[in-house]
Amino acid sequence: MTAVLLIEDDDRIRLSLAMALEDEGYQVYAVASAEEGIAEQRRRPADTVLVDLMLPGMDGYECIRRLRRDDDVPIVVVSARDDTHDIVAGLEAGADDYVVKPVAVKELAARLRALRRRARTVATPVPVTSVLTFGDLEIRPEAGEVRLDGEPVAVTRTEFRLLCELADHPGLVLSRQQLLQRVWGYEFGDERVVDVHVGRLRQKIESDTGKPRHLVTVRGLGYKLQL
Repeated sequence: MTAVLLIEDDDRIRLSLAMALEDEGYQVYAVASAEEGIAEQRRRPADTVLVDLMLPGMDGYECIRRLRRDDDVPIVVVSARDDTHDIVAGLEAGADDYVVKPVAVKELAARLRALRRRARTVATPVPVTSVLTFGDLEIRPEAGEVRLDGEPVAVTRTEFRLLCELADHPGLVLSRQQLLQRVWGYEFGDERVVDVHVGRLRQKIESDTGKPRHLVTVRGLGYKLQL
């Protein structure tokens, strides 16, 4: 059974969301604070973590950063805050996705399934070794590695899948909607998720994020990985 860690301080929301996810077939560990959530994930790692942003004590942003330091578990923000700044800040902290309250449980469950499918795909070893080269940038899909000037680059699972998807179509523009479908597994969703992950990747693989050489924006169309 897939385990979900739910970090939510509102007792009513925590109980109702936990029960709804259990009805969808998930095993849910529910806690009321970031500190409890971090300790719980270390003690009993879940497959996916849901985090509210407005938590007592340590807030959700710092909670995500702390969780991300320990492992690459998929993290989804579940928050009533739907301002662009909050969404971008949550994703930049290290979350893979952002869902606005009130939560449609069926939609959330579908997103969780998509996250798990992606995690399994990345974790599945393939015997053939290939290297995709873009100047000083190397991507090794089967090994799950990214190198820049021969040095390893630490990327999350979502960043790696995004980079591999673009690398599979060298020099071709992929729209944000296409990337949402192929990387996140969503038929629809907030395209800002794509923009934030592209921005995070650029910070890791570009010497000048203002003038990227590898991961390029084609205005009005989308993104491409340049040869």
